[in-house]
Amino acid sequence: MSVVSEVSPIIVLNGEDNVAVARRPVKAGDPLPGGLRATVDIASGHKVALRAIAEGQPVLKYGQVIGTASRPIAPGEHVHLHNLAMQDSHADHHFASDARATPLLPEAERRTFMGYARADGQVGTRNYIGIVSSVNCSATVSRAIADHFNNKGGLDGFPNVDGVVALTHGQGCALSVKTEGYEVLTRTLSGYARHPNFGAILMIGLGCETNQISLITDKYGLTEGPLLRTMTIQELGGTRRTVEEAASIIREMLPTVNAAERTEQPLSGLKLALECGGSDGYSGISANPALGYASDLLVRHGGTTCLAETPEIYGAEHLLTRRAVTPAVAEKLMARIEWWRGYTARHGAELNNNPSHGNKAGGLTTILEKSLGAVAKGGTMPLEAVYEYAETIDKPGFVFMDTPGYDPVAVTGQIAGGCNMLVFTTGRGSVSGWKPVPTIKVATNTEMFDRMKEDMDINCGGIVTGEETIEESGQRMFDFILDVASGKQTLSEIYDYGDNEFVPWQIGAIT
Repeated sequence: MSVVSEVSPIIVLNGEDNVAVARRPVKAGDPLPGGLRATVDIASGHKVALRAIAEGQPVLKYGQVIGTASRPIAPGEHVHLHNLAMQDSHADHHFASDARATPLLPEAERRTFMGYARADGQVGTRNYIGIVSSVNCSATVSRAIADHFNNKGGLDGFPNVDGVVALTHGQGCALSVKTEGYEVLTRTLSGYARHPNFGAILMIGLGCETNQISLITDKYGLTEGPLLRTMTIQELGGTRRTVEEAASIIREMLPTVNAAERTEQPLSGLKLALECGGSDGYSGISANPALGYASDLLVRHGGTTCLAETPEIYGAEHLLTRRAVTPAVAEKLMARIEWWRGYTARHGAELNNNPSHGNKAGGLTTILEKSLGAVAKGGTMPLEAVYEYAETIDKPGFVFMDTPGYDPVAVTGQIAGGCNMLVFTTGRGSVSGWKPVPTIKVATNTEMFDRMKEDMDINCGGIVTGEETIEESGQRMFDFILDVASGKQTLSEIYDYGDNEFVPWQIGAIT
């Protein structure tokens, strides 16, 4: 990143760019570097033209095309929805052209954290008990059981248990077991059932649903035992009896789960989900590249980081295919892009539908612009693998998971894949949490951080003002990630948020 100067009202990101980003609100007539003057008021985070841009000419930011001018744009003019149009991505896709070995640090120099070593070799950063509902029909009972333990004294005497999480959803019936939607749902549920942040799991169904618990346990090798139990409401004779029996089972589990202790673990036990939501014009300038720097550090120390949201890398996927360790990895990424082209077309949509109202109000205009900023979260390490939604992440290093751009669905897939930590960058102020995984929320700008400091864990606004470098902010974020992995609570955990963000991707017809 190249900053014009600490006091400059604009930030130029690349010498080839014909737009810059307003560091602060700019008034009509204000002087700009290069002898320019703003022709209109320009909000912070929004774009201003550095030189004349003819109609149809590419608009460049980050040294990349983010769209074309829909009419002539004068120097000093605000560049946004009224004069910048989307165009299809025509970037050159070089496969594995920048592939290289991940530069791991020597073992003696690698950091560690305090985590829960699980019997299957995974490492937890939290110690919850999970209730997995197979169908929406068992959701109310599942929540009632969790409420008994979380809010009515059921966990008294078990200080090492972080809570009981009810994983409820709106699916599980009226779908064919032969469909992609069924495959995605069962893969998601099984991923949570064996997640390392759960010390024990209870799976609850109604009994007559399409999504039978036995089909899930058989397919994914989930073996019943003291810490993995199953039941159905119909077999037990109704809701009251189910709640009573489930409470009895969880009381049996509690002593064993409570006995788990944190021990020193290598960072190979960390899988970090990289996510952004409520993005603004600063996301790709401050918080996302800082998270990218932290991601690189985690990978160099032996950990895994997972980028996601396929619609939000569209137009920037060429930056990832070049980093793929093999052409096959790059080809898999491009195959998912093509799947999304067809998926959106079938539903009368397009990939440029993605930027939300808040994204646009914050200065983002096209999905190409948003994607270039979003990819910055992935740092610079080689792309080791591409996973489908909720697939188990089994390779260390930097990886990608195919998910929608809708945050609850995207993160649900990453957690199902095994991510046990989450960093969520936001420019507008997203406030979600995702039990059982701690959520670190990072502000892109100081104004929003100050306004919402009760919900933001880290502020990267100093990068915008020139008070902090990307490297300094990224190192600070890396250190905070390790503290949280070792037990430090995030703000969303302090407020006990995260019970409503389990949202498996729903694909296909409901009959």
